[in-house]
Amino acid sequence: MLAAVGSPLRLGLGRIFRCAPVAQGEAAWRALAPPRPRGLPRYCSSRAPSGSGPQAGKVHRVPAEYKPSQFDKKILLWTGRFKTMEDIPPRIPPEMIDAARNKARVKACYIMIGLTIIACFAVIASAKRAAERHESLTSWNLAKKAKWRKEAALAEQAKAK
Repeated sequence: MLAAVGSPLRLGLGRIFRCAPVAQGEAAWRALAPPRPRGLPRYCSSRAPSGSGPQAGKVHRVPAEYKPSQFDKKILLWTGRFKTMEDIPPRIPPEMIDAARNKARVKACYIMIGLTIIACFAVIASAKRAAERHESLTSWNLAKKAKWRKEAALAEQAKAK
């Protein structure tokens, strides 16, 4: 037998099993709850300690109060969580601000994707117009180098005098 009858046995991923005696002397294993971390109070969404109330299954390790900054309030408004600044309570659950930040992040990504596509079409249109005028980077580069050569020749003539 792996463990003495009645002693807890910890397996991977924080699961604890206890060996309980059965009538015929064989051991029956049953799962126990993982141990609670010391020093951390556990709160549920109803702000009551865990184990009391109908929502005892939803446990948070952080108190369900967060004071939103002005930027957080703007995010809450932009994501549609609240209608006006006055509707935002002074304290909100951290899950609410996390969800609003994630939604704002996704909206910002969609906006950047749209602007990138618009910029691509603008560059294509600009390149087509430049091709109609027979402008290219190569012709610009050759003209610029010819100008530099001319300026260098003028500088050499001025030095020679």
